[in-house]
Amino acid sequence: QVQVVESGGGSVQAGGSLRLSCTASGNIFSLNVMGWYRQAPAKQREVVARINRGGIIKYTDSVKGRFTISRDNAKNTVALQMNSLKPEDTAIYYCNAAPNWDWGVNDFRSWGQGTQVTVSS
Repeated sequence: QVQVVESGGGSVQAGGSLRLSCTASGNIFSLNVMGWYRQAPAKQREVVARINRGGIIKYTDSVKGRFTISRDNAKNTVALQMNSLKPEDTAIYYCNAAPNWDWGVNDFRSWGQGTQVTVSS
């Protein structure tokens, strides 16, 4: 079972930047695709960005050009650099890891505590 610890959230004004970090532990096969997800109030949890062990990256359309995901395979860490933040980016951000790209948010058995990101206009 994958365990994650997220950090780095905070409150910024629109246009500002934040960097999120996550350390994951678990079976190496479960850590193939590491990613960031978010859940805004009254909305479903959604994928934000994912990166696999080989460095292939996928972003949701709303963050392309503003967010950058990176990982350190040796340390099982993943980071999310968020620039040009918008009020609609306000959410709790979660990190998680999956064995393949097909895993959706409902496939994970557990989540970390998440980290709050608040963007004011």
